Amino acid sequence: MKITAVLLAAGQGTRMKSDLPKMLHPICGRPMLFYALDAAHSVSTETPLVVIGHGAEAVREAIAGAANCVVQEQQLGTGHAVMQAEASLKGKTDLVLVTYGDMPLLRTETLEKLVAAQQANPGPISMLTIVHDNPRGFGRVLRAPDGTVAAIVEENQATPDQLQVKELNVGGYCFDANWLWASLHQVPLSPKGEYYLTDTVELAVKAGLPVQAIVMEDFGETIGVNTRVHLSEAETAMRARINEGHMLAGVTLVDPPSTYIEYQVSIGRDTVIWPNTYLFGSTVIGEHCQVGPGSHISDTRVGNHSKLLMSVTEGAVIEDHVDMGPFARLRKGAHLSSHVHMGNFGEVKDSTLGPGVKMGHFSYIGNATIGAETNIGAGTITCNYDGEKKHATIIGEDVFIGSDTMLVAPITLGDGARTGAGSVVTKNVPSDTLVVGVPARAIRKLERKPKKP
Repeated sequence: MKITAVLLAAGQGTRMKSDLPKMLHPICGRPMLFYALDAAHSVSTETPLVVIGHGAEAVREAIAGAANCVVQEQQLGTGHAVMQAEASLKGKTDLVLVTYGDMPLLRTETLEKLVAAQQANPGPISMLTIVHDNPRGFGRVLRAPDGTVAAIVEENQATPDQLQVKELNVGGYCFDANWLWASLHQVPLSPKGEYYLTDTVELAVKAGLPVQAIVMEDFGETIGVNTRVHLSEAETAMRARINEGHMLAGVTLVDPPSTYIEYQVSIGRDTVIWPNTYLFGSTVIGEHCQVGPGSHISDTRVGNHSKLLMSVTEGAVIEDHVDMGPFARLRKGAHLSSHVHMGNFGEVKDSTLGPGVKMGHFSYIGNATIGAETNIGAGTITCNYDGEKKHATIIGEDVFIGSDTMLVAPITLGDGARTGAGSVVTKNVPSDTLVVGVPARAIRKLERKPKKP
C-alpha cells in the first residue's frame, strides 16, 4: 500500500510578525518544518509533498531533496491547500496523510497509529484527537453512539453545550486517496470564502461512511506555532524531549531546564553536563566528559575524559583528556590534542596545540602549530597579523615560552627553545636556544634534560 504525506505549509504566519517565513523559524537549532517533515517521512512509503505559499522559494530551498513541493498561490483554506496536491498524487498513492508544518512536536509513533487505524477503517477518514481541558482554539469532536466521529464543530461556531466537549480536533488526518480527491470538490465555500478540510468529515458522515478517531495521550504533541509565544512553548517542549533522550542514553544533566541542547548534538555516556550550558549545531561530545557550568559549545568535536569549564568553543576539535577553562575560548580551526591544558582567559584560533601542551592564562594563539609538551607561559601572544595578512607561528616540541612573550610571525622556534619573560621574538630561534630581551637575542645554548619515563 502506497502512503504519501502531505504537509500544509503555505500560511503567511502574520502573527509571527517576522520577515522569515513561519515554517523556517528555528526550534532547537532547525526549522520547525523539518520536525514535521521527519515524522511524516517516517510513515510515508512515497516522497512527502509540502504545500507551500508565502515565502515559497525560501521554503523550497530549505527542504530541497527532502520533499516535493506544490504552490498554493491563493490561501483559500486547508481544503483548498490539499486540493493543490491532487494533480501530483492522484492515481499514485492509496492513502494520503495530512499534517501541518507548524506542528513540530507530532511524533512518528502517533502518525503510525493514525495510518494503522485508517488501514483497518472501512471508511475514508481517520483523524487525531486529544481530550484536554485547554481547547487552544481547536474544534470540538462530537461522537456518534457507535463511537465513530459524528461531526467537527469549530470553536467559533460551537454552542455553549458543544464548547463543554473536551475532545478536540488536533489537525492530523489519514484519507483514502480516491475518496479524498472526489470529495474535496464537494466541499462548500465557507462564509469566510475558504474551503475547510474538516468539511470532508461531514461529507463522509452524510454518506454513512465511518470516520475513526485516534485519541492522543501527550497534549504537548498538539502544540501548533502561530505566534512567538507558541514558538517558545514548542521550543521548551522540544528541548525537554531532547534532554530526556540524552539522559535515557546515559548522559547526566545536572539541571535539565537550564541545559540547552540542539537536536543534532551527540553526547557519549557518563558525560556530565552542568547547568547553563549551551550545545549547538553539529557538536559531538565523547564519554566521561565534564562540560560547564556556563559553557557555550558550537560545532565542536570533543573526545573522551575532557573537561570544559565555563568555556566557549566554535568549530573546534578537542581530543581526549583535555582540561580547559574557566573562561577559555576556542575559535574556528582550533585543535587541542590529547592531554592539553588551557588556562583561564586564553584564546586559540586556527591553531593546533600538540599532545601535552600547557597553555597559560591570558594568552592568545593564532595561526600557530605547537609541538608536543611545549609550555606557553601566561600572557603569551602570537602577533600573527601585520595589517594586511595573517602569518604562521611554528613552535617545536618541548619548548618553554616565558610569560608575556610576543612572537612576531612569521616565525619558527625549534625543539627545546626557550624565551625569557617579556621577550619580543622577531627572528627564528634555533633548537635548544635561549632568547631574551626586546628584540629577543640568543644568549646561550641549552641542554635538555631527559624526559622521565
